Amino acid sequence: MRETIKGNILTPQGWVGGSIGYSTRIDAIEGGPVDPAANGDDYIIPGFIDLHVHGGGGRDIMQAGDAPHVVAAMHAKHGTTSLLATTMTAPPEEITAALVAIGQACAARRPGSAHILGVHLEGPYINSGKLGAQPNYARAASLAEVQEMGRHAPLRLITVAPEIAGHLQLVRELADAGIRVQIGHTLGSYEDGVAALEHGAAGFTHLFNAMSGLHHREPGMVGAALAHARYAELIPDLMHVHPGAIKVALRAIPHLYCVTDSTAATGMPDGEYMLGRHRVQKCMGGVRLPDGTLAGSTLTMDQALRNLVGLGLDLADASRRVSTYAADYLGETERGRLATGAFADMVVLDRDLHIKAVYIEGEACDLTDA
Repeated sequence: MRETIKGNILTPQGWVGGSIGYSTRIDAIEGGPVDPAANGDDYIIPGFIDLHVHGGGGRDIMQAGDAPHVVAAMHAKHGTTSLLATTMTAPPEEITAALVAIGQACAARRPGSAHILGVHLEGPYINSGKLGAQPNYARAASLAEVQEMGRHAPLRLITVAPEIAGHLQLVRELADAGIRVQIGHTLGSYEDGVAALEHGAAGFTHLFNAMSGLHHREPGMVGAALAHARYAELIPDLMHVHPGAIKVALRAIPHLYCVTDSTAATGMPDGEYMLGRHRVQKCMGGVRLPDGTLAGSTLTMDQALRNLVGLGLDLADASRRVSTYAADYLGETERGRLATGAFADMVVLDRDLHIKAVYIEGEACDLTDA
């Protein structure tokens, strides 16, 4: 059934004051150019797209079972309309169980839940010397193993440490197969990063975190990203990355986009939660291992948007960095934008940038307990 909503609409061509007609997809946008600062109506922007989601609502993706559904429903209440379910480094049988559950959730989205586009395989193909909060089950990759994993769920994004023997060739093979490869959890040098990009790597996993840093005589992996990347993900919770470093990345990387790296603790009270095999503690807005290491976040994408605006970005630019650029990165041309023919994935914000409504493929989500 066709419906209509009205407000300040962010289209690829700019702000329009008017209405959107939609069912599952947008069939019309009517109105004229508007300055949203001068028009007191609500903002209507593309639904958020989060390519790095470990958990939420008390559940961790690695718990398999109905965990992907619970996680997708919790994030939908905060404006995320599409996401990648993200795995942890773990023994093969645990990764397989998680992939089977994700594959089932991809095939059968539940009402009120974000669309799961596939998997971000964050490990096990990382450097054991730069685990961050990952359990120590890192190992070298093989194309045959990746292909076997892909039987259970669509692998859309894989994090790889390129300095591990054999991984540069794998990067090329994965890129040729249409899988996005990101550089992350790496001790690699600037030169390793450049070589990986030349072999087909397309981005960087949680830029600045769990990678060799920038020094003026040893630029490291951060230097490779700042000098050469078109895309990279970043966690804008203002804990993982200093606001000044975020501004550096915004100036250097044209299509820097934001992720939550959210955990089971997201949307939950302080206490103990699981992150893969790790027990983590949520307190003071963060999630940490017993030794104090940051272990993912409790960030939601609506808060990410507000944080970006608080750093000085205008709303249109901030919206692109929590939606459009991630969609473009994955080649999802029918999501991440409000345009005729695109899926009706929309977020309605009040003037303080708090969520009033969320629509996923035209379905209004229940925001109770958001």
